[in-house]
Amino acid sequence: EWEAEAARVAAGFERFWNAAEGCCFDVLDGPSGNDAAVRPNQIFAVSLPTSPLMPERQRGVVEVCARHLLTSFGLRSLDPRHPDYKGRYQGGPRERDGAYHQGTVWGWLLGPFALAHYKVFGDREAALALVEPLGKHLGAYGVGTLGEVFDGEPPHSPGGCPAQAWTVAEVLRAWTELADPSRWP
Repeated sequence: EWEAEAARVAAGFERFWNAAEGCCFDVLDGPSGNDAAVRPNQIFAVSLPTSPLMPERQRGVVEVCARHLLTSFGLRSLDPRHPDYKGRYQGGPRERDGAYHQGTVWGWLLGPFALAHYKVFGDREAALALVEPLGKHLGAYGVGTLGEVFDGEPPHSPGGCPAQAWTVAEVLRAWTELADPSRWP
């Protein structure tokens, strides 16, 4: 029974593969069909210990996310090539809410990205180097902590909550797993 369910899930996940972009669709069967916007959600299909993607597709996801979403402080919530991209998290609540998922950088996503990078390329030092810039940011926006979001465009100014628990937790989790090889599954 479980084997049949696992096969059904694997077949269903196969539909997410966007061969044209070499990564995953963000949404299937939406009002306008499959959404090919490059967003960071797909990094979880690689970063978790078990992936529904074959190794070459895992590599594709990491490479596309690195090329279009990666900044020194996290992953953008939307590819800058997209017409809805907003590169600055600024203005009043309405303007900031409009940018939140349209290009704003989320620091917490650097943790899953670094782990996915290590899983695909096997280079622990390169993966650790991905989280180092946030370590240097510990005193820049909040004392001894990490902020919630950053602008999608350089210089990637911080915004949102100055002490964001999920950013601290994910970056620390990734750094801990990468620094100690016995922690990696």
